[in-house]
This record gives sequence, structure tokens and C-alpha cells, in this order.
Amino acid sequence: MRHGEVHNPEGILYGRLPDYHLSELGRKMADRVADHLAGRDITHVVASPLDRAQETAAPIAAAHGIPVEKDERLIEAANIFEGKTFGVGDGALSNPSHWKYLTNPFKPSWGEPYIEQVVRMMGALGAARDAARGHEAVCVSHQLPIWVTRCFAEHRRLWHDPRRRQCSLASLTSFTYEGDKIVSIGYSEPARDLLPAHLTGKKGPLTNKSFGA
Repeated sequence: MRHGEVHNPEGILYGRLPDYHLSELGRKMADRVADHLAGRDITHVVASPLDRAQETAAPIAAAHGIPVEKDERLIEAANIFEGKTFGVGDGALSNPSHWKYLTNPFKPSWGEPYIEQVVRMMGALGAARDAARGHEAVCVSHQLPIWVTRCFAEHRRLWHDPRRRQCSLASLTSFTYEGDKIVSIGYSEPARDLLPAHLTGKKGPLTNKSFGA
């Protein structure tokens, strides 16, 4: 699961920074997914150590009477632009000293290599599978690590256009195992009706700026 919307009115690329919490809407998203999963056979809930992921996981775990575990491998991707606004006119891209980090989109050169994200995420999924073997687990993470892990599992290239990721706020990317092998991947958006208009293609004002996936 990707976490819910974050309170970030300044539009900072918050990445792995602490103290970025769910917005009121983000909490509603987390509650919606908890309701959606209430009848599932979930015996293990684990999340990235970042505040927004832990807060998203909390109502799911509470609904099943289990604690939220923590796995560092589910953390957001490292990014050289963390803590900055990101844009051409008034953001990090306007500073020539940052251009050297934009030389290789296939790695990528501005942050944690895609393949390293996949390795740690697959390790976290394997641990969650083992912890809930015969049942279901929920892992709460972040957009980019989730997306590249899905690409890897579906035998697709890891480099991509970020605008084409299928991983909205509070979405579920489901990996089904037979034994230790992934046999299918699903995707759903239980909180789609709560998504800000600019994320669904509908006209309307931006309700929040959320960067850091």
C-alpha cells in the first residue's frame, strides 16, 4: 500500500525527512482502506519507518488487533533534492550546480538506483510473506519503490516516465504468492473518490502539495 496524502503546503520534496505527517484527507484515506480490508485475513502489518507510512498503517493494524511492525527496507527512495522545492522556475532545477545530478535517468543519477530499491523491497516483501504465510500481509511504503518493484516483478524495465506510474495515494498493489513465487499482481484504489482532483484528471483546485511519494 502507498501511504495517504501528506500535509505539505510548502511543496517540499520531503523524501526521507521526519515530521511529515498525513493531512486530514490522508487520514480519511487510511481509514477508508482499513474499512476496505476489514474482512481480509490479515495477520501482519508492516510499514516504512517514516511518519506518513506508520500513520497510514495504524488503522489497518488496529482493525485486525495487531501491531504495526517496522521495516527499514520499505522506506522512500533516497533523492539528492530532498528538502528542496522541485521545479524549473523557482525550484532546485533552476540552480546550475544541481544539473550534474540529472545526467542519467536510467540509474537514476539524482538518487537511489532503481535496482537497489527493488532488492530491498523484494527482501521486505519476502519477510512479510514469511510472517503471514498462509494468510495476508499489508506493507505500507512509497510510490517509487512500489512502482519499480512491480515493474521488476512484471519483467518490465525499471526506468520510466513518473507521470505514468499506476500507484495513486492509498492505493493497493497486491502480490500473490504460491510458495515463494509471485504468481499474480493486482492493483486497486479503495480511496479513489477521495483523491485530489488534479490526480484524477478532474477539474478542481489543488487541496495539498505532496512530494516525496
